[in-house]
Amino acid sequence: MNDVQRLKEMGIPVWELRRPQLYPNSSPQMVALPEDCKLLLVCDSPINEKEAWLFGKILASMKLTPEQARLLPSSAVAHVTQHQLQWVWYCGVPAQGGLATAAVLTSPSLNVLEHDQSAKKALWQQIKQYDK
Repeated sequence: MNDVQRLKEMGIPVWELRRPQLYPNSSPQMVALPEDCKLLLVCDSPINEKEAWLFGKILASMKLTPEQARLLPSSAVAHVTQHQLQWVWYCGVPAQGGLATAAVLTSPSLNVLEHDQSAKKALWQQIKQYDK
């Protein structure tokens, strides 16, 4: 059991820095995803309301709920500890390794997806490739 899991069991909230570069002397913290997390959206920009709506629609097409998804910046992916992920979606960022047990999706940012039908089609084809 790692320190983060131990703190959670004790009922102590665990926080992650949004901008760790502001604290150069802090060591990177491990990221523990909840067991019900099935999709990790790796995205470096905040999501606005329109993008959240699109993301919700894509999740629904994958038979997932928003509660089963988490968003992390690309800099935090290397710090993910044990997980139950089925999907890792690199949205507007280059794909990384490290979460090999999950199906990997890549796409432009949600803002671009919203307006680009060919990008939506390419994402849908990736989803269908894994969802057989």
